[in-house]
Amino acid sequence: MTHTRAPAPRACRPRRPFAAAALLLAALPPARAAGEGWSLSVGSLLGPAWGWTLLALMLLIVAMMAVYTVRHYGFTLNRMFGRQRHPYASLVSADWPRVTIFVAAHNEEAVIEDCLVNLMGVDYPAERMLVVPVNDRSKDRTREIIDEVVERYPGRIRPFHRTDGKPGKAAALKDATETVDTDFIIVFDADYLPSRGLIRRLMAPFFDPEVGAVMGRVVPQNCGANLLTRLLDLERSGGYQVDQQARMNLGLVPQYGGTVGGIRLAALRSVGGWHDDVLAEDTDLTYRLLLGGWKTIYQNRAECYEEVPQNWAVRTRQIKRWAKGHNQAMWRHTAGCLAQTDLSWRERIDGALLLGVYMMAPVLLLGWLVSLLMYFTVSIEWSAPALLVMGFMAQGALGNFAAFYEIAAATHMDRSGNRVRLLAFNWLGFIVSAVAISRGVLEQVVLDRLGTPQLKWDKTARYRAASPRAAAGAETAGPTGAPR
Repeated sequence: MTHTRAPAPRACRPRRPFAAAALLLAALPPARAAGEGWSLSVGSLLGPAWGWTLLALMLLIVAMMAVYTVRHYGFTLNRMFGRQRHPYASLVSADWPRVTIFVAAHNEEAVIEDCLVNLMGVDYPAERMLVVPVNDRSKDRTREIIDEVVERYPGRIRPFHRTDGKPGKAAALKDATETVDTDFIIVFDADYLPSRGLIRRLMAPFFDPEVGAVMGRVVPQNCGANLLTRLLDLERSGGYQVDQQARMNLGLVPQYGGTVGGIRLAALRSVGGWHDDVLAEDTDLTYRLLLGGWKTIYQNRAECYEEVPQNWAVRTRQIKRWAKGHNQAMWRHTAGCLAQTDLSWRERIDGALLLGVYMMAPVLLLGWLVSLLMYFTVSIEWSAPALLVMGFMAQGALGNFAAFYEIAAATHMDRSGNRVRLLAFNWLGFIVSAVAISRGVLEQVVLDRLGTPQLKWDKTARYRAASPRAAAGAETAGPTGAPR
């Protein structure tokens, strides 16, 4: 979700001089730009260069935020009033292809059994799917629980226990993919609970030979835990119900999200396979497929249920990690996306805007800082045509609510209007996310450049209680000593 923009700079009267030096600077004549029907005069106690620099920076920030405002409103209006594209929704019966389902797991004793058992109950032909739990060097009871479930469903689950190698989800998937003998894979995280028809809905688009990846919709299953989970539920609704589906409707760039998603192995191999040197293998793969000529499809009705963070510290770490991975993909792929002549201009522009979405948080905070500096140090005298003034007023009044309008529209389309009563509280989540993302960007630019960042599993805490069978085993085995 992009962020609201800082208010436009406020005109103010010149302040009293702060010191003798400031008096000398104030004696310099203010810079002035004039033309027919409008005039602009900028002065500052710190000199005209200071005033014009702040003004130019603020105008640039406002322009950047305005672009994302138009994007938010455009996506929302398309979802509410535009033509909806669900090209594969009617495909319910077919000669379904064989598929391998990966369940990525690292110290997941609390949730892994529920995920595997749910997969055993989906309506995809049992003889056409093989579930492969990718257990990457877990130090708790994850391996034992997986093996117990394998015994209960013989021939349907083939565990991949990884005891060494490069850490991280992408590295684990890379090794597991070498063992696959099907043409398609589907990836889940261990805390996800698939709906009964999910696999069939994810596989339907692959009958189109141009489709390289498919993404389903993620729905929080613990949204009733507290205020934070309810706010994240609203955020997920806006992101999937509006953003992802609107990009699908408009022929733009739906994003493969790393879980609840299917991949054609021929497409994956044609773009170089899994890259284990990236922080966000999903965003990286989305753009490599895009630049390689493959389509990514979003299936809004393919729902899967996840656990979202239940405390703010966990949420902060999660979104910092996402921001770092997304920005790494931005540095790698923005130029290539804009230069790719096989893509339409709207695909190129949308692809670049999607890559830059996490940079809007530090841009917004910078805008707030510049606004304060302008208020206290810059004097502006401005006369302009009425339409231009009204444009700035509309931007200040409506631009700040673009993301909230998107969330409200999503709750309407989900037919859960009562949730909209929490919309005002999203300011709290917005501020926390903006600060966390900005910290992540600062760490990435400054600290990570000073050394070599180590890739590792940086997993989100789990809150669901282990199933009775797993809990009984844990009591027998005693403490594992492996924190999650």
